[in-house]
Amino acid sequence: MATPNDNPTITKEESQDAAKQTPATAAAPGEDTDTDIDAVALGLSKLEAQSVHWYSYLTTIDFWLVILIGQVLSLCITGSNTFSTFLANKNTNIPAFQTLFNYVLLTLIYLPITLYHNGGIKNWFVKVVWKDGWRYFILSFLDVEGNYFTVLAYRYTNILSAQLLNFWSIVCVVIISFTLLKVRYKLFQIAGILIACGGMGILLASDHLTGSNGGPGVDLVKGDLFGLLGATLYGVSNVFEEWFVSKRPVYEVLSFLGIFGVLINGVQASIFDRHAFEGATWDGQVAGYLVGYTLALTIFYSLVPLVLRMGSAAFFDISLLTANFWGVIIGIRVFGYIIHWMYPIAFVLIIVGLVTYFLAGSVLGDSKKPWLGDNQAEGYAGFGTAKLKGLNEARRQGLVRNGETRGDGQA
Repeated sequence: MATPNDNPTITKEESQDAAKQTPATAAAPGEDTDTDIDAVALGLSKLEAQSVHWYSYLTTIDFWLVILIGQVLSLCITGSNTFSTFLANKNTNIPAFQTLFNYVLLTLIYLPITLYHNGGIKNWFVKVVWKDGWRYFILSFLDVEGNYFTVLAYRYTNILSAQLLNFWSIVCVVIISFTLLKVRYKLFQIAGILIACGGMGILLASDHLTGSNGGPGVDLVKGDLFGLLGATLYGVSNVFEEWFVSKRPVYEVLSFLGIFGVLINGVQASIFDRHAFEGATWDGQVAGYLVGYTLALTIFYSLVPLVLRMGSAAFFDISLLTANFWGVIIGIRVFGYIIHWMYPIAFVLIIVGLVTYFLAGSVLGDSKKPWLGDNQAEGYAGFGTAKLKGLNEARRQGLVRNGETRGDGQA
């Protein structure tokens, strides 16, 4: 197997000769041939051998795409929060039940795609469910409970405390990624996280100064504990999902989030939302709010894997810090909010933090995952992955012929 260090002076002609002499061996679906692995090694070596500067990644399409997707995710969060506020104003407080529709829609969209790619239900069950079903169940459980306890925290504590506790999710992501996934953060990445968190701190300070922090709260200790638990579950869930989407197709991961999410969230809603469901208001407006909430959340879930592949769980978390700013912008028009002068400063600081995070000098950004090996041999060649970038670069350089690799750029 060729690696950047094993063969740093390989020529284009030598690569083509080697490709012709090495037949592509048959591989089962989801597995790589020797030619796949060698092609990725050659492509990545070419990409990493390029002359780079501290701003190199900022000049790539990937950088602007991941920044854009991050802000779309923030808008989705803002949209879902806005629709939740509309529902609460209509005396319809059903946090578990209203999220159930999102998991149903994820199942309806992504399960048929997963079954198609796996050759039917029988093959899907044998190859995927039997092997990785328990892991997907844990991921779904973390996701559902993270949502539930975060919403629960807002019932007991004030907004300021709940939002401050969201910082703990970033801390959890950094610690877990460092210890379990062998991620080593560069100085610019740490600086970017701190700058973005500083921007969020200014935003929260402005809320406190204007008295829009939600008041004293019903039970601050109880609410803060719920918020801490929710943020911890979110952090673990985000890292776990990043690990999953680096190894498996996005449609497979989302299909299982939908399937197990329906089961877990359905049981939870039947237990905890039953009385609220009976006393809720049901009319055309509520139905419209539920549709809007579901669509916003489904778009959010569908785009998250792309940020986790092209960026990281840490970058994903700091991208969502701008959601509060977008929430105020929408609130000006919808709820009559008045924007404080510190808000624009906070937003700019968060964006500066996001940009600073990628000032590491690598054209691959965070798409090359350390737990997949130097040549990303353990990874999946899907959209946004370093593995697919390596394959595409090998093809572009003529180091391997298109027919000799199995990378297809699917999600």
